[in-house]
Amino acid sequence: MKNDPNYLSCKKKECKTFQNGKCAVSTCSGSLQFHVVNIRSDIEFVFFSGGFVEPCLVGRSTPVSFANPKRPLYGHLSSIDSTGTSMRLTWVSGDKEPQQIQYGNGKTVASAVTTFSQDDMCSSALPSPAKDFGWHDPGYIHSALMTGLKPSSTFSYRYGSGWVGWSEQIKFSTPPAGGSDELRFIAFGDMGKTPLDASEEHYIQPGALSVIKAIANDVNSNNVNSVFHIGDISYATGFLAEWDYFLHLINPVASRISYMTAIGNHERDYIDSGSVYVTPDSGGECGVPYETYFPMPTSAKDKPWYSIEQGSVHFTVISTEHDWSENSEQYEWVQKDMASVNRQKTPWLIFMGHRPMYTTNHGFLPSENKFMEAVEPLLLENKVDLVLFGHVHNYERTCSLFQNECKAMPAKDKNGVDTYDGRNYSAPVHAVIGMAGFTLDKFSSNVKSWSLKRISEFGYLRAHATRNDLNLEFVISDTREVKDSFRITK
Repeated sequence: MKNDPNYLSCKKKECKTFQNGKCAVSTCSGSLQFHVVNIRSDIEFVFFSGGFVEPCLVGRSTPVSFANPKRPLYGHLSSIDSTGTSMRLTWVSGDKEPQQIQYGNGKTVASAVTTFSQDDMCSSALPSPAKDFGWHDPGYIHSALMTGLKPSSTFSYRYGSGWVGWSEQIKFSTPPAGGSDELRFIAFGDMGKTPLDASEEHYIQPGALSVIKAIANDVNSNNVNSVFHIGDISYATGFLAEWDYFLHLINPVASRISYMTAIGNHERDYIDSGSVYVTPDSGGECGVPYETYFPMPTSAKDKPWYSIEQGSVHFTVISTEHDWSENSEQYEWVQKDMASVNRQKTPWLIFMGHRPMYTTNHGFLPSENKFMEAVEPLLLENKVDLVLFGHVHNYERTCSLFQNECKAMPAKDKNGVDTYDGRNYSAPVHAVIGMAGFTLDKFSSNVKSWSLKRISEFGYLRAHATRNDLNLEFVISDTREVKDSFRITK
């Protein structure tokens, strides 16, 4: 009510009790505004006192229904391979019957339909949110493949059907084919969602709204070919309706360009679920909603690692939450994938995952150090140029780094930009980019010699790759200011 000036000034005063002809008890009325997305079920508004610790029900509204709970919503794009000729669209609806995408010049493709249930969620001795009080029916997730496209081209589409309705007509762009000369992409981790009203949620990511607005501005300016969101996607963590709010938030971006993802601890980890880290961080989701909403070009369910090529870049995307130890299935895949990269075709090799190998923040788990011991030698062996991680909620950039030692330092170019000499390769450059939404982490006062740049502000990484240069900028979302620039040359 603090946002209603009429309530604060008590302009709408009403007497409830009179004594001796005088008002003894009066009330001040006001109004509240809520932002609600279509979650396919009735909504009730509940007024309670006592806070979250000892809530006491005061009153509740009559249920409010959505006009069309079967409406097709939240369509988001992803790439399935490195050709740039096919794009997958995934959307949500309250209807289980197949729907369609109409795209290009009269092409039509029917959707495959799936969903997940409460039985698919994980739990333990204490019921998880996803298995219990956080469960919400996800409706039906539709997915279809648009084929016969041209890379680096613009098309239009709409999705839905005659009986549930259609989305608006949307323009989208395909990414450049792997092996072509140029790519512009954006990368970040740990976004989540920001309420568009005064709601208090169990997890609020205060920077998410400003970051997605800034990225949408770049997309609308045709400055971006694709997005990579590397873990901690929605922070629903077992409160399933929050996935709908997240999909609504990213829609202005994800409906127009390829939105690629990696899995994080808040999507996958739970006790006795097979994740490397024995934490309850997914709230019992255990990767099921994430993999249903964001089908990546992986080999199988619960094996969320893949690679893709766009322009002059080969991206190797891993799961830090699944077994990466030497001789594990994922380790052997990473080894084979990076060894197979044709550097004449894609001169840049970028390695992505969620939990970082290097950060000046405290609080590392012992198994995270083991991750570095197991996987870091593969990065050097295959001459990885750039390593991108999230998980820590700030921005940090290193020297050319291996086994906690700087193998080379960047030099300033004529514009004062840190420039790494990739022609005399020494080791990868690491960047932590988990500053896209979640409450920011402060840096330790114990600065490591390998840490060259540390910024605790909301933003994202913007990259431009040609065949000879990889140019990167850390953009502050509120001001659109470039706060850090660096370049790797070939």
